[in-house]
Amino acid sequence: MKQEKNTAIVLAAGQGKRMNSRIQKQFLEIDHRPVLYYSLECFQKSPLIQDIILVTGEKMISYCKKEIVERYNFTKVTKVIAGGKERYDSVYQGLLACEDCDYVFIHDGARPFVTEAMLERGVFGVQETGACAIGMPSKDTIKISDKEGFVQSTPDRSRVWSVQTPQIFAYSLIRSAHESLRRKDMTGVTDDAMVVEQESGVRIRLVEGSYQNIKITTPEDLDIAETFLKKYKKM
Repeated sequence: MKQEKNTAIVLAAGQGKRMNSRIQKQFLEIDHRPVLYYSLECFQKSPLIQDIILVTGEKMISYCKKEIVERYNFTKVTKVIAGGKERYDSVYQGLLACEDCDYVFIHDGARPFVTEAMLERGVFGVQETGACAIGMPSKDTIKISDKEGFVQSTPDRSRVWSVQTPQIFAYSLIRSAHESLRRKDMTGVTDDAMVVEQESGVRIRLVEGSYQNIKITTPEDLDIAETFLKKYKKM
C-alpha cells in the first residue's frame, strides 16, 4: 500500500507593513531565532511531513537558503522559491512546485507556534472531505458592520471561529481550486479555505488549533510570543 506523501508549503513572502520594521516579520527574532524558524522546526520534526517548500521574496531566497535552511539543518526543505504579489500568488507557486503530493499543509511562516498535535488533528480532519482548516472558537462577540460603520448583525458566537493555519487539503483539490480562481476576479480572497469554498463547494472541516497559534502581525505580538516561548521552555 502506497504511503501518503504530505508536503508543507510555508509562506514567508509577506511584507509585514503593520510591524513598522525594516525587517520582514517572519525574519524578526524570538529568543535569538527568526520567527520562521519555529514553524519550520515543527514540520522538520514531524513524521507526518515528508518535505517542505519554502516560499519567500525573490530577494530573500539566498538568505533563506543560507541563514535558515542550512544554518538550522532543515533537511526536509527541498525547495526555496519566489512567491508572488499576493498571498494567493505565493500559494499557487508553492503548489506548482509540489511533486507527487497527496496532501498539502499550507502554513503562514509568521505563525511560530504550530504543534505536532495540530498536525495530527489536521490529518484526521482532511481525510473526511479533503479540506481542513485549523482554528479556534472565537472568544469575542463578533459584529458585522454596514458600509457606514454601524452594526448590521451579530452572529451567534458559538458558531464563530477564528481561522488559523495550517490549512490542509488534498493536493488535487486545492490545485484545481486555485487554477479555477485564477480565471476570475481574486479580490477579497484571504485564505485557501475560501478558495476551496468558492471554487469547489467542498465542505471545510474545522479542527482545533490553539489560542497560542498566533500570527505575528504587530510589535505587540512579538511580546506575546516571547511569553509563550518562555512557557514552552518550562514544560
